[in-house]
Amino acid sequence: MRPVLSTIRRPADVAHRSAKSLAGRARPRDAFRRETFALPREAAREKAREMFVRFPKAAYMTEIESWRVLPGDRIEFTVRRLPSAD
Repeated sequence: MRPVLSTIRRPADVAHRSAKSLAGRARPRDAFRRETFALPREAAREKAREMFVRFPKAAYMTEIESWRVLPGDRIEFTVRRLPSAD
């Protein structure tokens, strides 16, 4: 008689195997630098303006990559830019 192999897979087993597989892969990195801020609405606007003045879009390809409204009228946003203007 052959031993019966357990073929029952729990969702946790599948998730663990998938996470282990993904952790082994090297993510392709891009050349961009990202900074994330979470500020009150007016301060967020000022910080975004400051970033565009300091790192002009034409030279650094600066852009607001993502943003969202947090409780308390706070804005979380991520600024993406190149590290240097060559």
